[in-house]
Amino acid sequence: MIAGAERDAPLMSRSMLAVIIAQFFSAFGDNALLFVTLAVLKNQSYPDWSQPVLQMLFVATYILLAPFVGQIADSVAKGRAMMFANSLKLLGALVICFGFNPFAGYTLVGIGAAAYSPAKYGILGEITQGEKLVKANGLMEGSTIAAILFGSVAGGILADWNLLAALGVCALTYGIAVLANVFIPRLPVARPGQSWHFTAMLHSFITACRVLWNNAETRFSLLATSLFWGAGVTLRFLLVLWVPVALGISDNKTPTTLNAMVAIGIVLGAAAAARLVTLEKVRRCMPAGVLIGVMVVIFSMQHSLMNAYLLLTVIGALGGFFVVPLNALLQERGKHSVGSGSAIAVQNLGENTAMLLMLGLYTLAIKAGVPTVATGIGFGTLFALAIAVLWIWRPAQR
Repeated sequence: MIAGAERDAPLMSRSMLAVIIAQFFSAFGDNALLFVTLAVLKNQSYPDWSQPVLQMLFVATYILLAPFVGQIADSVAKGRAMMFANSLKLLGALVICFGFNPFAGYTLVGIGAAAYSPAKYGILGEITQGEKLVKANGLMEGSTIAAILFGSVAGGILADWNLLAALGVCALTYGIAVLANVFIPRLPVARPGQSWHFTAMLHSFITACRVLWNNAETRFSLLATSLFWGAGVTLRFLLVLWVPVALGISDNKTPTTLNAMVAIGIVLGAAAAARLVTLEKVRRCMPAGVLIGVMVVIFSMQHSLMNAYLLLTVIGALGGFFVVPLNALLQERGKHSVGSGSAIAVQNLGENTAMLLMLGLYTLAIKAGVPTVATGIGFGTLFALAIAVLWIWRPAQR
């Protein structure tokens, strides 16, 4: 009864406001904490190659927990699942704040993030319906992009000012997210009575993976989005080392501001995709994927801060135009085959596996002493070639 009443409520109901507020502060904390923790590693004289290892531990939690988090999100009230996940993030931030191992604390944040992802998207279909569901997804994405922008910049600025204060702000934002989750009504469980036995959950997830990967359209979407997000997280770390080499700037603020320009570009690209790309013509987004790699190559050779801002905005716009239609394709096909929670969990597995592999290659390149600019050129070239191969391969799949 509660779920039906919530779906018939106005778009900006108490539940929706609580979800959007919780998402903003949770994502704000994620993005700020990454750059603050990187500053902690720098302050404690960890080697450069340890920076992507931090993110690899975060990503590994998504991979290891992928078979379980989707089913867990569907087996309990999603508002409570979100609150528990944000509480884990808060605990991880406090671990770093009180001087314990930053890798352990950030891994704990990763566990919370892995549990949070299926619940935050799955709850939208329980509190809205019809056209309001599309608008709710837009609000969720808008909240996330705003959090990326403000969180990334705030993390760099606060880290330059005072590391302990920066960590305290990160913990506070997670605390606000937990508090916001309290105001989400206890909705009915989406799929009660599912087995919590390890083997049964693993079998259910493997079945969902098989269904999505055996379908040509969902396989195409999974491969393309995995390549994109793997490249995106690698570019984020490349910027941290590229800025002092190419621009001669050694603060924490500049890399975070450059990352924010990518987020602005994604908003512009997503808006263009909404107008120009439909599910029936999803291949229109593929040239943008190839151009991302080309633009990364051009960007890697720059020595001007203004050129860097412009090119990263363009890269972000191409990324938004590329990934948004592919996400929509997977959500639409996945909803009717394995369920939204399971489809998101399978997508998380693919994307985070790609992140882990790309970050691993990047770490090996940095540890081997490959120059940062050469690493960026090679990375952009490989990405463009990979998307081009996928684009050519798609007709054969069909």
